Amino acid sequence: MKARLPSSVLACGLLVALAAATCGRREERAAEGLYDPLARAREAAGRVNNPEASVPPLCYTKTGGTSNPCWVCHTSAHGTNVRADAHLQEEYAFSDVARENHYENLFVDRSAEIAQMSDEEILRYVREDNYTPLRRALASARGYEGYVPDLDLDRGFDDEGFARDGSGFRAVRFKPFPGTFWPTNGSTDDVFIRLPEAFRTDEHGKPSRAIYALNLSLLEAAITTDPDAKAERIDRVIESVDERLLGEDLDGDGALSAGVTRVRRLPRTYAGAASSEPLERGIYPRGVEFLHSVRYLDPGAPGYVARRMKEVRYSRKVLKLDRWALLRAYEREQDEKDEGLLPVYTGSATSGLRNAFGWQLQGFIEDAEGRLRLSTDEEHRFCMGCHSGLGVTVDQTFALARKVPGREGWRVQDLRGMHDVPELGHADPEVLTYLRRVGGGDELRANDEMLARFFPGGVLAESELRRAAPGGDRDLAFLLLPSRERALVLDKAYRVIVRGQRFDLGRDALLRPAVNVHRAIENGSTDLGKADRVYTDGRLRLDWR
Repeated sequence: MKARLPSSVLACGLLVALAAATCGRREERAAEGLYDPLARAREAAGRVNNPEASVPPLCYTKTGGTSNPCWVCHTSAHGTNVRADAHLQEEYAFSDVARENHYENLFVDRSAEIAQMSDEEILRYVREDNYTPLRRALASARGYEGYVPDLDLDRGFDDEGFARDGSGFRAVRFKPFPGTFWPTNGSTDDVFIRLPEAFRTDEHGKPSRAIYALNLSLLEAAITTDPDAKAERIDRVIESVDERLLGEDLDGDGALSAGVTRVRRLPRTYAGAASSEPLERGIYPRGVEFLHSVRYLDPGAPGYVARRMKEVRYSRKVLKLDRWALLRAYEREQDEKDEGLLPVYTGSATSGLRNAFGWQLQGFIEDAEGRLRLSTDEEHRFCMGCHSGLGVTVDQTFALARKVPGREGWRVQDLRGMHDVPELGHADPEVLTYLRRVGGGDELRANDEMLARFFPGGVLAESELRRAAPGGDRDLAFLLLPSRERALVLDKAYRVIVRGQRFDLGRDALLRPAVNVHRAIENGSTDLGKADRVYTDGRLRLDWR
């Protein structure tokens, strides 16, 4: 008879074996360069310190009755966006929770920690790839139902902006949104779009680049043109497409032909297998996806676009609302705000948060070591404010509405050669208008380099700014790229924030504690109305003519 081991011994042996197997898997993952990008989000699931994290730090700006950076976001109703929120320029209207400025990182002095980092150290850091390790780690993640980045950036893009990996993504070259999103204020970024498979195939279900390019150009015309203009008066330059594939006279010349480069008449539907999908002005089709990376600054790279990413942001339109439902969503959101109710979003960090307009958003941000990890529930909320009921957006988005027209707008983001055109309905270039209305190069008037360059002696140098307008001898890179010295110190400042891992307290890379910011808000007048400095003409779309 064989001797039987005590159950305690068997259990101990089982635990040892399990621990050894677990350790083995960890060592194997470490050898492969893997890590767990989901751990932080899962550990913090459901925990939200600031229920109003969707209110960004810049909304706490001190206007002094003269500086108005609010007009670029809060404006009059336009097209399918019926949110008229220009009154927020005139008054502070915060909920009780939001009246306290939770973004304590705005007031931190990081100069000592910045000084400890050398230029060589930060350059090595921003030139490292943290996107590929994220893709690899998520590909082997168990029980994860969210987005796994499927764009292979190392394989690059062809000369028409299509991803060479066959993923269906296409690069969008666009004019950066004014203020915080300018590279001179800390980050570069790029955007990629993908339409559902039906938009990429012909009526027989066969993949067709010609059909895909045509549908992307139709969407471009629907999103970028003035939604208040009569249908027969639109005029958008597009890349060369074959209108015969659609059977519609897009340029209005009375004939169907290949090589059409203008849209003067929007058809009722898209082309190919998507021919049953209605084409609506200012509205994206269900299933459209955007991939958006926010990056460090690298003075040695084209356009200062560093390889290292601060964030990866993904959005997908999972539900398309009809006109009535869209109006109701805007009304409901405004009613809830008027009643002082805190925002509520469905979903979670691991699946993405969904807003009232059918968009699902998910994001990744750096951990303390610089690896990209899934954002927590609260960190996701930070993104929701700008992609929900904001007056200036086009179907809750920003980039495509600001796309460079035609072929030149279908390539990886680059400010070089791009000019400072006006916003739709404006006479003066956008950057010039922004600096004139704000009195600085950012919302907080903390960008000393912009102040020194374009406000010599405290006076706006309009002639210098106009050099980047169409017909001038300079471009947006001249206006919006920082000096090498500023770029590196901004990188260092953000690296300090990353090490602290308190993004809930703010993620703005300021070089000194903010001065023009309220620590707490007393609801009431901003004094901009009294100074006649309220503007209702803010537009996301641009006049490229």
